[in-house]
Amino acid sequence: MNLPSLLRLLALAALWGGSFLFMRIAAPVWGAVPTAFGRVVLGAAGLLALLAVVRLRPAFQGKLGAALVLGAINSAIPFLMFALAARVLPAGYSAILNATTPLMGVLIGALAFGERITPLRVGGVLLGMAGVAVLAQAGPVALTAPVLGGIAACLVATACYGLAGFLTRRWITQRGGLDSRLVALGSQWGAVLALAPFAAWEAAHQPVAAWLSAGPVVWGAMLALGLLCTSFAYVLYFRLIADVGPVKALTVTFLIPLFGVAWGWLVLGEVATPAHAGGGVLIALALWLVLRPAPPAAAAPGPASAARR
Repeated sequence: MNLPSLLRLLALAALWGGSFLFMRIAAPVWGAVPTAFGRVVLGAAGLLALLAVVRLRPAFQGKLGAALVLGAINSAIPFLMFALAARVLPAGYSAILNATTPLMGVLIGALAFGERITPLRVGGVLLGMAGVAVLAQAGPVALTAPVLGGIAACLVATACYGLAGFLTRRWITQRGGLDSRLVALGSQWGAVLALAPFAAWEAAHQPVAAWLSAGPVVWGAMLALGLLCTSFAYVLYFRLIADVGPVKALTVTFLIPLFGVAWGWLVLGEVATPAHAGGGVLIALALWLVLRPAPPAAAAPGPASAARR
């Protein structure tokens, strides 16, 4: 990976790790639904502005419906779950738990999509779950019912991310593909539509003035969450995929927990403990087992292989 790509990778990890910090600031004040809804509205607006700048016409080639549904699965539910978790969990917890996404992908792929699961990947999933258990049992936050609920919400979010990867391949890639920026924009529209009824219900039962009167720190966190951690982060991610390929771009998963814990420690004064290190290392090893490329199959001897020599 060359230096510009490495810098983009670090910037992306810093942004996505920072999203847990910003949710931790906004969600306890605004509530989970307004925080998630504000994020997707700002994210959709930022992506729409991006498309206008690069003059990319939003032609979805008959895949808009699929992109909208993907938005509910890949953005609306996960963002809401992480916002719920942010009300009770430190930012570092959520960032580490977010790293279980590839592990969820392995489980969902094997159970629902006929994906082959190797012993190494089984070991990776078990190791990752052990990392979650270490963080939950030995972390600095007491293991109360709300904390368990926050951990469960994070795992629901990562399960949605894992499921969305397979659905994207089935609904978008295998149907001729679509510009990834359009998929991102359509998914944010879908997330806005999915969360709008819940946001309307919240607005009917909570004075909108309470949201508008939130201090500049909360508003700054929301703007950063929607525009930087969603819109701009998508731009960096797509550029990385174009430059170094999807496998190397996925290494951002290893770095997000480091930034998530660091931002929580630097900005919010969250305690970093050996439990963060122990749980994080176990999950990182699990990711390495799950994401490492399979060795190429040896070619069977015969006339065809001889001719290729």
